Amino acid sequence: MRRGSIIQLVATGVVAAGIATAVALLVPWLPPAYGKEAQRIHFVFWFATVIAIAVFAVVAAVLSYAIIRFRVRPDDDSDGPPTHGHTTLEIVWTAIPAVLVTAISIVSAVVLAQNSHAGTDPLLVNVRAQQFAWSFTYPNGKTYGYLTLPENRSTKLRITSNDVIHSFWVPVLSQKQDAVPGQFNTIVVTPIHTGTFPVICTELCGLGHALMRSHVVIMKENDFNTWYRKGGRAAAGPPGLAVFQSNGCGSCHTFKPAGATGNIGPDLDKLVQYAKQANRGSLTQFIHESIVNPGAYIQPGYQNLMPSTFGQSIPPANLDQLVQYLAQGAKS
Repeated sequence: MRRGSIIQLVATGVVAAGIATAVALLVPWLPPAYGKEAQRIHFVFWFATVIAIAVFAVVAAVLSYAIIRFRVRPDDDSDGPPTHGHTTLEIVWTAIPAVLVTAISIVSAVVLAQNSHAGTDPLLVNVRAQQFAWSFTYPNGKTYGYLTLPENRSTKLRITSNDVIHSFWVPVLSQKQDAVPGQFNTIVVTPIHTGTFPVICTELCGLGHALMRSHVVIMKENDFNTWYRKGGRAAAGPPGLAVFQSNGCGSCHTFKPAGATGNIGPDLDKLVQYAKQANRGSLTQFIHESIVNPGAYIQPGYQNLMPSTFGQSIPPANLDQLVQYLAQGAKS
């Protein structure tokens, strides 16, 4: 190959690599990595990306050179010379990709093993999904509708579901795991940055899937220990509001006192009207029955998509608080 051709190949490869690198670096493909596991996952991503850019540059250079150097000239209808392959070249272009894929596999396996290791003293939090809300239960038995984690301490999340398959994901922590009914799946997260970040369901789980959101609060470890000893911060407002929020009622229902705007289920601001239409006892009796046995009366124009498990999952005292909160809000 002539010197000029080699220079052309190298220049084309450099240009292709530069364009691919600019796209990789300038487009925000990934969220911030605010966990040790997330940093490892991002390392695998960029390790594979560098290899992909190198392969792309070589292929683009050779392809561009071949198109320019060996293109058919005008009025040339002759057959090209016969070729019978190049054994050495075929061995090279088989061996190099095999080495690169093996390298990616080894790095991925090491990171997967590291990300599954929770250390000697992890915090254990049970995560439960249901249409369309998350709940988080701590070793002290307290359950919240949001997740609170200490910075620089590993937490093992045991994830399950009450109804259909959901998927738990905190983008800044990268780790993702399915929530499957009847089974517990675990992931380990070790936050390294404080703040409040979204918790998202990434598995299509029904009409309220897009609204199945919560958040994680990452605190300094001393602040978390104080929060934990005090049993967590109480939600502002009436006690029933905390129950309403922690069970994801706002994902499906509109209720002005709670600032909820869901439109999958009946408008809870109209509970007084619904109770008269149903004719099933007093307002509080109607609300209680609608929560524990949602199929007993279905408001015309709606389907019964509400889980029937709230009678078991919400403690009686909290259930009474929720009923009173809804009744008072509907009357106001």
